[in-house]
Amino acid sequence: MYHDISDLLKGGVREWTFCGVLSKEEIERLGSAASASRAQAILDRCAELGYSVLTIDDPAYPHCLMNLYAPPAVLYVHGTLPDFEHRLSIGVVGTRSASRYGLANSYKFAYALAKYETVIISGGALGVDCASHRGALAAGGVTVCVRGCGINSRYLKDNIGMRQAIAQNGAVISEYPPDEEPRKYYFPARNRLISALSNGLLVIEAGDKSGALITADASLELGRDVFALMGNNSAVNLGSNRLIKEGAAYPVTDFMDILAYYHQKVEFSALTTDFESMFRDINAIPVKGNPEENGNRKADNASAEKAPDKKEKPKAAPKSEKAAKKSGKTETTAQPAPPKPALTGDAKRIIDYLSAEPVHIDTLADGVQLPVSRVLSTLTLLEMQGYVRALQGRKFVLK
Repeated sequence: MYHDISDLLKGGVREWTFCGVLSKEEIERLGSAASASRAQAILDRCAELGYSVLTIDDPAYPHCLMNLYAPPAVLYVHGTLPDFEHRLSIGVVGTRSASRYGLANSYKFAYALAKYETVIISGGALGVDCASHRGALAAGGVTVCVRGCGINSRYLKDNIGMRQAIAQNGAVISEYPPDEEPRKYYFPARNRLISALSNGLLVIEAGDKSGALITADASLELGRDVFALMGNNSAVNLGSNRLIKEGAAYPVTDFMDILAYYHQKVEFSALTTDFESMFRDINAIPVKGNPEENGNRKADNASAEKAPDKKEKPKAAPKSEKAAKKSGKTETTAQPAPPKPALTGDAKRIIDYLSAEPVHIDTLADGVQLPVSRVLSTLTLLEMQGYVRALQGRKFVLK
């Protein structure tokens, strides 16, 4: 038994051979590539970059990775890992060449799930991955980027700013040394980490041979839940639609489909009504270059928009306003609130059942004889429309 890695390295080829654990190939690699001096150089580089190094026996090492057949012996971390044991985490994967529909849903799902304090995990690639990371960041949530190269690799250099933002509100992680460049076989290995870190995996727009399907297979092997966004019959949806047809994935059209599935793990008192910001411009999340530069540019643009045009003359006040000023009286006309939409179907049944007394979601679902998932989805819309209010303990009342 070796007390630490240095004891093993000092043993040499003879010791490695007689220990009976290592294969011939592993002994050759250990003798030619691994050395204490090289390991120290990597540790020094991590210290220089501000990265943490977690070994497999470190208490901070994510326990969920131990479910893997070959968990990483070392994990490099830029930022702070969330508490995977006590928080719901959802991986989001899909094609790099996503359609507008795929990008919008990647962003919206991640934004809304992050608002419910769900950790969003993805691979930092173009397309679906980036859109989901940005959605979580825009919601002020926690997201984890798992790289198929070293954390400090210049691969996808345009997204350096986004990765810096992720490290401020989550973590960028890798099982490869900081400056390791990507290799083709690193990405399937990366996908298994996304699966292991996630309670469930959401597949958005995966083609027939998409790498996202590898991640889905890894999730199924680990006993994780797999969800797939329902799409049309275009080539970009062949893989994700097949997962649904074969019963390997639960079909989803709305983030509440996922939250309802994990309703015992979600605190619904965190419900927000700020869903309008889902569709706002997300330039506040840095994607290229230095995040401080992007922030200053955005501030400059905002101030330019607010600065009045010197040539523009103020508009004349209406005659009624002028008359009011002469008489010394001012009249304020209250704008009537826009009418609430008429309710039908599930929404009407729920509103008719609710009152000023708090009702638990399970009681409500039983009372209106609807599945919890449908009730939760309808309640979200009703709260956005100003009909109901969510309370602590997953209870709801009329507003």
